[in-house]
Amino acid sequence: MTRFFPWWAAVSRSARAFQLAVVISLVGLFLLVGAGRVSAQSVTTTQAVTNTAGGTANSSSTPGKCTGRFVNPVTDVCWSCLFPLSVGGMKIFPGDRPDTENPSFPVCACGSPIPRIGIAAGFWEPVRLADVTTKPWCFTSLGGKKISPGFNIGRGRASPGGDGNNGGAKWHVHWYVYPLLYWMEILTDMGCMEQSSFDIAYVTEIDPLWQDDTLTALINPEVAIFANPIAQVACAADCAAATTKLPLDPLFWCAGCLGPMYPMNGNIAAHVGEIQSSRLALSRFAYKLHRQAIAWGTMGSKGLCGKYVMPIMRKQQYRFQATIPSPMVKGRWACPPIGASDMKPGSGNAIPGIGEDFGYLVWRKRNCCVL
Repeated sequence: MTRFFPWWAAVSRSARAFQLAVVISLVGLFLLVGAGRVSAQSVTTTQAVTNTAGGTANSSSTPGKCTGRFVNPVTDVCWSCLFPLSVGGMKIFPGDRPDTENPSFPVCACGSPIPRIGIAAGFWEPVRLADVTTKPWCFTSLGGKKISPGFNIGRGRASPGGDGNNGGAKWHVHWYVYPLLYWMEILTDMGCMEQSSFDIAYVTEIDPLWQDDTLTALINPEVAIFANPIAQVACAADCAAATTKLPLDPLFWCAGCLGPMYPMNGNIAAHVGEIQSSRLALSRFAYKLHRQAIAWGTMGSKGLCGKYVMPIMRKQQYRFQATIPSPMVKGRWACPPIGASDMKPGSGNAIPGIGEDFGYLVWRKRNCCVL
């Protein structure tokens, strides 16, 4: 040993024993880690082959690449979703989509102690942008970039299962402030439009209530009342109403044809397809924001003088327009209400491999007193 390493002779016997033990330990640890990696890769490969042979795909083991793009505010927006535009109960610019009930009287008054007289206007405003994805920290509407803080929480999935069984889905939602009418200075005389800048307002990856059904019960304890077949059968009426005209707000526990509104998280047990499942997750998320007093009511006579607290969300207040992977800008179903059937043409599509992360433009009904 001293022939090849002369410094070895100057080291005491006990020190040499310690050094040898350290070297052997490091070599053993290196071999153990290498064997563990090979074993893990073998197990993953075996599971993938088994799932493929069995006709099922485990999306949680292969998360895939984050996809998406930036939304073009001109070509990717269904501008006909802005209508109808009404003054009081009269449609000034009618549209081909059903509208909510507007205040019948065209004159309104707001302010105190001396109220000011104005005109009761009603219109649909694009105010929010939403990502719905199974991949944590995948920002679909920011060019499909993964902006991760260094840890992944709540790996998602979207699998119909095999042999007729439902595999369920788990989605994450990113909520952007997106007041498009204010930015583009459309309807410049409407002083009641939302005036703010672009911002990432909410991400569900860091929300523990979005990950677990038990924790979600803290904000929706009434879920126990509607977890029965009778309450769910009533959702068939909401499905028909939302598809033909507008959803039924009294059936607040239903999301129409999409599924149940509870629990208010991204765990979708009734996963039929990506469009249905992602729209249901977005509907639940909107309801969750209302329950947490983050989103407020803007429609009806109560919204003429300002926003108001709406802990039980009125589904008629929203329309969801698909923007990613393909923008839906034409047709009656380009921006359907919550609960409408996703089987209608134009409600959205999914592209395997390159279009499994979804983006939606959120249209909100606004009734306000233009002073």
